[in-house]
Amino acid sequence: MSDTELKPKKVSDSETEQLRVVIYPDINGFGRLFGGRLLAWIDEVAGATARRHCGRDATTVAIDNLYFKSGAYLNDIIVLIGKVTHVGHTSMEVRVDTYIEDVDGTRRPINRAYFVMVAMGDDGRPTAVPPLILENDGERMEWENAEKRRELRLLRKKEGF
Repeated sequence: MSDTELKPKKVSDSETEQLRVVIYPDINGFGRLFGGRLLAWIDEVAGATARRHCGRDATTVAIDNLYFKSGAYLNDIIVLIGKVTHVGHTSMEVRVDTYIEDVDGTRRPINRAYFVMVAMGDDGRPTAVPPLILENDGERMEWENAEKRRELRLLRKKEGF
């Protein structure tokens, strides 16, 4: 299938949700969820979300933004939700929101991250991704904000970061 034949996909087509329970191996010396463990979980969700969008393996190229809002503790149920916010030719920006889910089902945000993922072809090189269908104002706003983040990434790259 050529690049021009890739079927566009909606944001909802690739949305991914994962649940985790914080157990002892996930805890740091302060009794909270270890940030590195959460980062690994977020990376997994970003990868699964990207793969669902492009139908291929995808690899992490950059963590554009990672913001820890609050901690999580032993036995907390962690909910991670990933969605594609922007696509380029071979890359996708994936937003992953992380919540603690209380016993009554209430979710409190603890983290938001933006990852840049690249679709990998059978030859191990970047390959084209499907266009993204934006269906509402929220998705269009995410796209516009992703464009701004992309410009900043390109500027940082140019400056050697």
